[in-house]
Amino acid sequence: MSDGTLTGKVAIVTGAGGGIGRAYARGLAEAGASVVLADIAVAGARAAADDLRDDGFAAEAVEVDVTDEDSVAAMARAAADRFGSVDILVNNAALMAEIMGETLTTTSMDTWNRTLAVNLTGPLLCTRAVVPYMRERGHGKIVNQSSGGAFLPSGHYGLTKLGIVSMTMSLAKELARDGIRVNAIAPGWVNTEAGMRTVPPEVRQALGASIPFPFGDPEDLVGGLVFLCSEASDWVTGHTLNIDGGWIPRT
Repeated sequence: MSDGTLTGKVAIVTGAGGGIGRAYARGLAEAGASVVLADIAVAGARAAADDLRDDGFAAEAVEVDVTDEDSVAAMARAAADRFGSVDILVNNAALMAEIMGETLTTTSMDTWNRTLAVNLTGPLLCTRAVVPYMRERGHGKIVNQSSGGAFLPSGHYGLTKLGIVSMTMSLAKELARDGIRVNAIAPGWVNTEAGMRTVPPEVRQALGASIPFPFGDPEDLVGGLVFLCSEASDWVTGHTLNIDGGWIPRT
């Protein structure tokens, strides 16, 4: 992806300390963007930012709690102070492995409220924090992380990820007048530490028999992300892009 597609752009990636978020941050950097890697587990974000800087890319790590409005505002200010503004937001931070296996009727209200706060309120707070910077620029790209699990029965995790699809459509309409495009990516089964914690061997075997290309790596999502963050997708908004090896057939 080292083609300069995003040269001059400033991107924030939440949940960038590892797994998919780390791959997203590298992909945007390789496409030319200056990248702010934001994570509540800031040590991972700092390590990832160090790796990018060692490779000659512009990167900065910040600590953020996406459920806290002040923390999110500080993240956006840090990006603008360091790199000049914000052009791209990738709302990647979410709870998944920590909450899988619990049912809607048995999960504790603490877990329910925490899941909604991180997976739904977090992306909204981050969006609200960056919109003023994007309005000043007259453009912006926001990419929300949904999931193939949004389209199947998958408890409160899937419920929040389906909510992301709806939020994406609503924000796309609301922010169009400001030149801001809002889209989402719905990944399939990704080979990350967190993802594999949710897939026991017998499930992996069943998935392998039913999905055309059952498992992908974080890097397999990067092409779609860069497209949605670039001028090539300027006529695309409100869309959820499934990148899942054929797991969820949607028309």
